[in-house]
Amino acid sequence: MDTNEITRPSHYEQYAFEPVTFIMKNDLPFWMGNVIKYVMRAGDKVNTNETTDLKKAARYIQMRINQLEGREVTAD
Repeated sequence: MDTNEITRPSHYEQYAFEPVTFIMKNDLPFWMGNVIKYVMRAGDKVNTNETTDLKKAARYIQMRINQLEGREVTAD
C-alpha cells in the first residue's frame, strides 16, 4: 500500500484538510464523525459508489436516533 494512501488518501485530496482533522479538533462523538467522513467522501473513494457512502452515513444517523429514542441502537 502506498504510504500516501495512509497519510493523505486520494478521496480527501479535494479538501483543505481531512475530515479526521475536523472531527478530532472539534472532539466530535464517534457517530457524528462517521457521518461527516462518509458524506465528505461520498462518490470519491475508489471502488465505492456515492450511494454506498450515503447509506453508511444514514445508518449512523439512524443508530443515533434509535439511541436517543431508547431503542436498540443497531440500524438493521
